[in-house]
Amino acid sequence: MKNIVKFLSLSVLGLASAACGSPEQMAETAETVNATAKCEPEILEVVAGQISATVTVDYPDGYFHPQAILEVTPVIVYEGGEAKMKPFVFQGENVKDNYQVVPKKGASISKKVNFEYVPGMEKCYLELRSVLKHKAKQASLPTVKIADGANTTYMLVSKTGKIDYKADNYQDLVPQTAEGQILYQINSSEVRNTELRSQSIQDFKAALEEIKANDRMNVVSTDIIAYASPDGKEEDNAELSDNRSKSAEKVLGQLTRTTLAGTPVNVTSVGEDWEGFQELVAASDLDDKELIIRVLSMYSDPAIREKEIRNMSAVYQSLAQEVLPELRRARFIANVEYENYTSEELLEIIDSNIDVLDEESLLRAATLVEDNDDKITIYKQAVSKYDSARGKYNLGVTYANMGRLAEAKKALEGLEQDEDWCNAMGVIAMMEEDFNVAAEYLAYSNNATAVENAAVIDIIDGEYAAAAAKLAGKNTYNAALAQLLAGNCAPALNFSCDCPNAAYLRAVAAARMGQSSAVKSNLAAAKTDAELAERAAKDVEFAQYR
Repeated sequence: MKNIVKFLSLSVLGLASAACGSPEQMAETAETVNATAKCEPEILEVVAGQISATVTVDYPDGYFHPQAILEVTPVIVYEGGEAKMKPFVFQGENVKDNYQVVPKKGASISKKVNFEYVPGMEKCYLELRSVLKHKAKQASLPTVKIADGANTTYMLVSKTGKIDYKADNYQDLVPQTAEGQILYQINSSEVRNTELRSQSIQDFKAALEEIKANDRMNVVSTDIIAYASPDGKEEDNAELSDNRSKSAEKVLGQLTRTTLAGTPVNVTSVGEDWEGFQELVAASDLDDKELIIRVLSMYSDPAIREKEIRNMSAVYQSLAQEVLPELRRARFIANVEYENYTSEELLEIIDSNIDVLDEESLLRAATLVEDNDDKITIYKQAVSKYDSARGKYNLGVTYANMGRLAEAKKALEGLEQDEDWCNAMGVIAMMEEDFNVAAEYLAYSNNATAVENAAVIDIIDGEYAAAAAKLAGKNTYNAALAQLLAGNCAPALNFSCDCPNAAYLRAVAAARMGQSSAVKSNLAAAKTDAELAERAAKDVEFAQYR
């Protein structure tokens, strides 16, 4: 761009006018005055909604007449209007006023100009309009254009943001168990026939038959866990528990010869069952159960525990009748894997019989459909049937992704304000262009996704280096844009995406790097989008390629 301003010509005209004795004569000689000025930046740039620049003028010795006053008004002229600043006023050495003095011997003077951006300023120019005053006379001097265009590349930022869905806990293989137990008499490891006919064993056998008949269920192993009640000597009870584990293992082979053939069996002897003892006491109606539980918490030595409990003679009689017999046992636990619905089956059930699905199945099914309206239907089912907090949150996310922001905020009402929630509210505020509120929410969240979204606010605020740091390592559109704005064109030029926005970004990077062929090809791809085509026609980034 040219060394543009003939800002000095304005002041020089002041000298000429004073020297010639009239502002009219100064205006006549304005075009012949050799005056230059510099504008930094040479191409205006919009940053955080503002256009700022610095104009520097060097006044040579003898230019500014001691009795002259010069008013200079910076004006941005753009499509649809113009914006003016308050004039800068300069005065000669002998003027009795309070404006900035320009001495007769000359000076270098810099002034900052600032304008609030309004749409249309993409295609604009900055000019200086000046009035020279000398005593009772004044004259308007020729207008001087000092800068062309305003760069708005930062406005290409994507403000949709990223909101994470709450994950489901759906399991492809659901662990289940089937359980039965046999009881032993005190100090015995012999399995009584009555126990083999007990309801617990019959239910266990029936469960195994049901598992065998179900193609989705498979017994992967069986646990045998034997115990002794915590009365008597600890070493005797350990031996008794071992013997019970052996007799139980033999019984299991007899009971499940056909249903568990070839299934691994894990045998464990626990010894004294203090854990089971505490559970049974806590669930009982014993008057002193709190005292018993306190004793268990106070002493870890089994012998001391038994002694203290036996000292409560009345209570101990109840324990001997109601609790201890239930602890002389061996448990059979079949570990089962249930093969859950496949993705294809879930999609079929969503269409045919959605009511049979539990909460986790619904949340998983919603991830399998692409249409947002279908997601909404599924999440609403999870909310309606299970009052699912995750369903409500994901419903809000879906509405936000659709741009239905009022519905998104309503869905998110009353939910736990965790990191995900704060990030979601931040993105919604960002989409509403309430950037101060968005920044607050994203700061509250501060999870990885929120940090990525906060980079959008940095770009909007003109903090390009901060945005690039937040997006470091990300292969995203905004990451490439942040690098471009921070002065690194390569990521934007190499950003691979077939969308028109990415092509436009590549064209900007190519223009800055002087790669005319890449500018042409990428602009051709970008102009398939009508809005980008209109933008390109005015974009100062491509001024030298038109």
